[in-house]
Amino acid sequence: MSGRNLFVRHPSNPIITAEQLPYPANTVFNPGAARVGDEVVLLLRVEDMRGISQLHVARSDDGITDWRLDDEPLLAPHPDHPEEVWGCEDPRLVYLPELEQWAITYTAYSGRGPLVSLAMTKDFREVRRLGPVMAPDDKDAALLPRRFDGRWVMIHRPAPITGPAHIWMSYSPDLRHWGDHSVLLEAREGAWWDAGKIGLGPPPLATDDGWLVMYHGAHTTASGPIYRVGLALLDLEHPEIVLRRSDEWVMSPVKTYESVGDVDKVIFPNGWVLDEAADTLLLYYGAGDSVVGLASARYNELMDYVRHCPPYHHRRVSDDGTVRNTWAPLAAVPDLPGRHDSGSSR
Repeated sequence: MSGRNLFVRHPSNPIITAEQLPYPANTVFNPGAARVGDEVVLLLRVEDMRGISQLHVARSDDGITDWRLDDEPLLAPHPDHPEEVWGCEDPRLVYLPELEQWAITYTAYSGRGPLVSLAMTKDFREVRRLGPVMAPDDKDAALLPRRFDGRWVMIHRPAPITGPAHIWMSYSPDLRHWGDHSVLLEAREGAWWDAGKIGLGPPPLATDDGWLVMYHGAHTTASGPIYRVGLALLDLEHPEIVLRRSDEWVMSPVKTYESVGDVDKVIFPNGWVLDEAADTLLLYYGAGDSVVGLASARYNELMDYVRHCPPYHHRRVSDDGTVRNTWAPLAAVPDLPGRHDSGSSR
């Protein structure tokens, strides 16, 4: 089963451009997304004419048209937060029922490199910063919406000095102090589309089959990197276990607004909104680091595709040196509805 046609781009793409904003801006891209009441809220990364990014709120009744933008940014570089001196970027939005608040994980661009910061809001009108939670260089972070064995979980992507950049998982008792860091999903090697560097896309989505994950892969070519996206599935109760991972990408920068921009050949999704009643998943993404694109997928068709992706194999080494299998041997992979794989692993 191919994932090539799972996501259909909206015919009005790009749905938001810098020219539509009520203030001067170079680009608008990489939005976090959430359904809040009867509205879809996007938290847009807006880069000003200095090259510094702020996070602005846009609201729409249908999540497609008639976007209403707040006059002032929700998050912008502040003198009390030197870690943001060069900008606030690439947010992910997750509702935490225990706290009755939305968690905003975003990249704070410090003078020593990008890092992960965390802020909280109830209404996307007022915000409270908790400050840095991961040191430079680190980005592409999102929380899971509930605790596991009393601890919060964050998925993020640290950047090593040398070698491939993988997706990691970390744990915290209080959202401030993080540890038990481990690799969750590894970048592949060689000619693969996701070789060398990968990063989390939208926050993982809870499904009956597990946590649905979308991630980007930045494959380096002679003309620069190409940012494409693929899918994975984590165990619902033990999210450190990766059940499935797509071999193929499911979206690639093929449209002009994706392949030509401030950064060419980029699809960078940060948010999605699920309407189960309509069997529709709306995906919001940055295109070419310049504009906002929208694509949609049939939710049941998407999950059927993920169920048939190959099992994933990986070993986790915890802080105390214990080696634990966090891959699911084929016999242990849940007998997901519609599964018909032959038993061979790739």
